[in-house]
Amino acid sequence: MHVKVISRRLFRISQKEKLVPLLQSLRKSAEQQDGFISRSTYSNMNDPGEYIVISEWKTADNWTKWMQKEEVQKLQWEIDSILGERTFFDVYIPEDF
Repeated sequence: MHVKVISRRLFRISQKEKLVPLLQSLRKSAEQQDGFISRSTYSNMNDPGEYIVISEWKTADNWTKWMQKEEVQKLQWEIDSILGERTFFDVYIPEDF
């Protein structure tokens, strides 16, 4: 069963230069992980410092294994350190109604 993971980050425009290369590395890593399907990034029209990433994975386990990789944890720590707060992650499963 495919899952969608929503990652939410808040950051100031001045941080963008530092964050973009880290986010690109994170994306490349995800794209190489077993079970990765797709991802899209969106900015909030009412709050340009709020971004969400919606990624699709074959299973929640595929996403969890990727998130547990040392390189991913290091990148995520660097991102959160620059942001000054944690990235929020929510995993969603499809419903049949």
